[in-house]
Amino acid sequence: MEFQTIGKSIWRIDGEKKVRGQALYTIDLKKDGMLHGRILRSPHPHARLRRVDTSAAAKFPGVHAVISRDDFPEGGPLSPYFGRRTKDKTVVALDKVRHVGDVVAAVAAVDLETADTALRLIEVEYEELPVVSDPVAAIAPGAPQLFEHLAEFKNNICHHTSLKHGDVEKGFEESDVVLEDTFRTPVTQHCHLEPHMALAWFDEHGRLIVHTGTQTPFGVRKSLAEIFQMAEEKIRVIVPYVGGAYGGKSHLKVEHLAATLAWKAKRPVRIQLRREEVFLTVTKHASVVRMKTGAKRDGTLVARLVELYYDTGAFAENGPNVVHKATLTSPGPYRIPHIQADGYCILTNKPSAGAFRGYGVPQVALAYETHMDMLAERLGIDSVELRIKNLLREGDRHPTGITMHSVGYEELLRKLGGEIHLEARRKGRGKKRRGKGIACMIKASNTETQSEAKVQANRDGTFTVFSATVEMGQGAETVMAQIAAEELGVPLKGVAFIPQRPDTDLTPFDAMTTASRSTFCMGNAVRRAAKNLKEKFFEFAADLMEISSQDLRVENGRVFAAGAAARGFTYKELAARHFSHNQNELIGSGFYGDEEDAKTVLPFWLVGGCAVEVEVDTETGAVKLLKLVGGADAGKAINPRLCEGQVRGDATIGIGQALLEELKFIDGQPVNASFLHYPLPSFQDVPDDFPVLLVEQPHKDGPFGAKGLAESALPAVPAAIANAIYDAVGVRIQELPITPERVLRALTEK
Repeated sequence: MEFQTIGKSIWRIDGEKKVRGQALYTIDLKKDGMLHGRILRSPHPHARLRRVDTSAAAKFPGVHAVISRDDFPEGGPLSPYFGRRTKDKTVVALDKVRHVGDVVAAVAAVDLETADTALRLIEVEYEELPVVSDPVAAIAPGAPQLFEHLAEFKNNICHHTSLKHGDVEKGFEESDVVLEDTFRTPVTQHCHLEPHMALAWFDEHGRLIVHTGTQTPFGVRKSLAEIFQMAEEKIRVIVPYVGGAYGGKSHLKVEHLAATLAWKAKRPVRIQLRREEVFLTVTKHASVVRMKTGAKRDGTLVARLVELYYDTGAFAENGPNVVHKATLTSPGPYRIPHIQADGYCILTNKPSAGAFRGYGVPQVALAYETHMDMLAERLGIDSVELRIKNLLREGDRHPTGITMHSVGYEELLRKLGGEIHLEARRKGRGKKRRGKGIACMIKASNTETQSEAKVQANRDGTFTVFSATVEMGQGAETVMAQIAAEELGVPLKGVAFIPQRPDTDLTPFDAMTTASRSTFCMGNAVRRAAKNLKEKFFEFAADLMEISSQDLRVENGRVFAAGAAARGFTYKELAARHFSHNQNELIGSGFYGDEEDAKTVLPFWLVGGCAVEVEVDTETGAVKLLKLVGGADAGKAINPRLCEGQVRGDATIGIGQALLEELKFIDGQPVNASFLHYPLPSFQDVPDDFPVLLVEQPHKDGPFGAKGLAESALPAVPAAIANAIYDAVGVRIQELPITPERVLRALTEK
């Protein structure tokens, strides 16, 4: 099919306003009479609240509101409880604090200096309790319990997912080679440049208005409605441009605190977290993954046993969903007849862990892709060929029972291996030795698929898209415009978005902007809305031309008769005729996620991989990336430049996770919760040779064959680097980050 805008590397339509500083973010917003909020946080990882006295703070000049547990009496106007899966979290701590940074109270004052002074006037008496900070130790007999009163959190386990397929013990009996290893990954942080923040107020009609940089405007609205015990329709959530998120801005983060202070102060309240507070608000799950893999001598995988212990911190947050996804994909993208996987979401006295790019897959991909290389070496089989021999292919059934579709693994792996000349290995014998490695991954997209869009025709022949997809740097605005323009048959410049979006009053429902789902789910909704509007124009034009709408075509904004291009009207002419006799708006509606869509069970699979070449200094343990190739199956790349940018950015995060990043704790106390002490990848850590490979196996249900790919590289990067280090110096590193100290220790113990 010949496309006009699809498949074109069009420059981002929001790019100019961003580089000129004209794009508005939440940080840019002000409101007359606005107060500034600050949060009092626990200095202890686990303690009972004996006394909280806010009286002095409340009387301090310039303070307009203080909230604490006293504002949430049983049966009062506010409900203190909220949570993604379980209502285990409270607006402020009620009985005890469960991690350093847990919210004890909050203040709204005329300025930040006054608010900070008021915080110091709040008197809190703590009774320190035993601390548990390791997920395996947390489920051991006698471990301190975080929620003694919640039966569903017994033994600090807030969720368990199991996947069983075949007979795993029989599989190991039939295997010629069996590997068994343990892999560990640490707590890390999202490190989006824009901190969490919100501006909230109640208008003259009692409606709650919230401006915030969230990925889930409708989810925030729902949770706020539960706290304030009011109808969702009485709450309006507006999202400006968002300065990065990576999963860290989904669902309530600070919106409830700003709103509660605004409710009590009866004035607008703005809260912007300091960077150290961001580190204590949400993190990525630390993990312990135990994996056992069995195979035949010819390389055929036979059995895999996986135990996943994910540290979700003090509250469940998104943890149960993360562990569920990680467990179901823990066998990797391979055909394995005998599988047993058990994933545990475990509470500890650390800040809550939630959604993070890759959604639990990077932790387990390190394990299964390291095992694939170990098997290849043990059996004397090329590592790419071993993977290809066992891949899940088009039409195969995943262990979950879902049929595989649009899974271009073989093409991707062969191209990745060829790009780094994987077969030409030269380790060397000097101080600095080189190695190459490869890895792939599989991730399920989000099953919360519902997305709705509208496309409106304007009087000048242009079109406006109403979509609640959040633009947070990924280029969604441009992609949706390309999809709408292609379906309508107009140039890209003929499509725009409402200036203020998403807006729960104006934009139709969208489940969330997470899980790489937007191109597929919202893209389908936008295309269907554009098609619905186009059909209305065709029917109108058909009446004017006295022909069947089936005989009409559209190109470059002009509707004409097939075989008689001279007969027709531009959209502008048709709109003028419509509005001259009818003031009703011309709008098309599109919805994705109905019963027919739900029959697919899962919208799509993310398919990706990575190949690297490294240089290891055997005297210092330093690892230098010489080349990194990120790859993904895009289905159909709507905008190849944006796709490449997503894969490259995803892989860059993977570099940090593999070699540098760890949020460290000592007895529950964070010791490097700032950009000054938390190591992030810089331009020095990213190789100059950094190509991206896109393969295209069109998805039958995707808009123009497209699907998401923004999490396709990161999960494979740490494993590829670990495999390359082994290729270079012969040591296996099974714990992240792969620091020089760990490499040197492994070389010494070799």
